[in-house]
Amino acid sequence: MILIIKHIDIEGPGTLGDFLIAQGEPFCIVELGAGEPLPDSPGNFKAVIVLGGPMNVDEDNIYPFLKPENDFIQKILKAQIPYLGICLGSQLLAKAAGARVVRSPVKEIGWYQVQLTDTGKKDPLFDGFSERDPIYHWHGDMFQIPSNGTLLASAAGCPHQALRVGKNAYGLQFHVEVTGKSIKEWCDEYCANDLPGRLGHAQSMMDDYWKYKQIFDAQAQRLYQNFLGIINA
Repeated sequence: MILIIKHIDIEGPGTLGDFLIAQGEPFCIVELGAGEPLPDSPGNFKAVIVLGGPMNVDEDNIYPFLKPENDFIQKILKAQIPYLGICLGSQLLAKAAGARVVRSPVKEIGWYQVQLTDTGKKDPLFDGFSERDPIYHWHGDMFQIPSNGTLLASAAGCPHQALRVGKNAYGLQFHVEVTGKSIKEWCDEYCANDLPGRLGHAQSMMDDYWKYKQIFDAQAQRLYQNFLGIINA
């Protein structure tokens, strides 16, 4: 069983959930934002996937689930259970491993390319990854690299795009799981704060989604398959 952790109703597993269903991989979802508790231990799960959300990793006073979630991720790292964190999930991974999460030099909202580091090009998670293809982003924060972490991908605007902690815990600052429905929901929910007065940018992101959808979905499927291989190694 794979555990998926959600923080807000509109940021679900998207195409990653569809992939797991197609592969016959059972999973369960804990919705922290809806008040559901974390399991006592991650030991009964073959992998843990932590999704995104609009909160900052240090906003424990506003989101009380963040403190137990940090403790839970530390248990995952200690047990060396495969982990995949997306956006907020990557920042939570970095924090649990002892690194800071800071403001990104550039708030990335839309479609951007990322470049693999030399280590990233050799990492099994990015086998077959194309640096030419744009990937979807929506974040204003950026993780730092912990002492036991390795930078796997970078970009000009936000230099820390993907990391590995230990041997099998991964964080992606970008969103590989999005669908047209999720981008529309995020625009409706977040644009007033993140893109005030820029509704044209929201429409442009949707137009680009349909333009890039085929190559973007294929890129995501490769990454999902690679992570599944890491889980089952």
